Amino acid sequence: MALLPRDVDIDKPKFDQSTYVGRAKHFFLVTNPLNLFVTSTQLESARQIVQRYRAGQDVPECKSVEQLWKAKYLYDSAFHPETGEKQLLIGRMSAQMPMNMFITAGMMTFYKTTPAVVFWQWCNQTFNAIVNYTNRSGTTPISQTQLFTSYCLATGGALGTALSLNRAVKNMNPLVGRLVPLVAVAAANCINIPCMRMQELRNGVVLLDEKNNEVGISKKAAFVGISAVLVSRIAMAMPGMTLTPLLMENLEKRGFLKRFPRLNAPIQTVFCGFVLLFATPLGCAFFSQRAAIKVDSLEKDVSEAIQKKHPDLETVWYNKGL
Repeated sequence: MALLPRDVDIDKPKFDQSTYVGRAKHFFLVTNPLNLFVTSTQLESARQIVQRYRAGQDVPECKSVEQLWKAKYLYDSAFHPETGEKQLLIGRMSAQMPMNMFITAGMMTFYKTTPAVVFWQWCNQTFNAIVNYTNRSGTTPISQTQLFTSYCLATGGALGTALSLNRAVKNMNPLVGRLVPLVAVAAANCINIPCMRMQELRNGVVLLDEKNNEVGISKKAAFVGISAVLVSRIAMAMPGMTLTPLLMENLEKRGFLKRFPRLNAPIQTVFCGFVLLFATPLGCAFFSQRAAIKVDSLEKDVSEAIQKKHPDLETVWYNKGL
């Protein structure tokens, strides 16, 4: 039996993360919704393979490097990169497309009445809270109070934005009204993500050298990472929440929706799913999950402490979260 080579660095993505294409290939595998159907036994097997290979032990289950990478990406799809804990099913990045497909379609289909806006924005923020908690950076625990506060603020912000804009655009072009959910989602993300990860902003995130040795903790890195996540999340939502209204507005003008009104929600759901299948990994790929930051751009005290202990270290890395 041929043994796997020992020089495969599975602690780094398979593809070059310095390019957008490499990151996109990486996140297409990470966000693959088919990973949701993998059994607990298969996930445990992947975890064992990754742990044994990292420890320098043989992994006879893998006959090739490709099989090793398949196990690693399966592991990454369900386990937190820092804590190693198994993530909540609907909080995993592989659940982004199917969950957002139904929630986004619901927000854009039923956006005219107050009860519908309240229900779908509540669904969206509940899902966002779970995703933000599941994919947080670092091992710092989030208190129940912080979790509840973040959830309430984000939900309130989304509802306030959506309801206010609905009133403001009531007499405008119908297409403008269809875009209100996108603005509400963006506003809620600006509240939810920083609140959910407040501990990182207060205490900082762990900085690592290229060999994953801890070299410091930085609040600035936490701010940069969370800002990048915010941009990615809005970028992920924009294609589905702009292209879908354009499609539906066109169908409405052509009289298609009047002839087949029951197809309104199904068309929006399917089209959202198709767009999100690509928008999710392409949005995540804007930034590498293992983010790099120059030592001399960190807080002065953190930078000086690192340079004192590691004078040759110019760049450090941290997990920015997703």
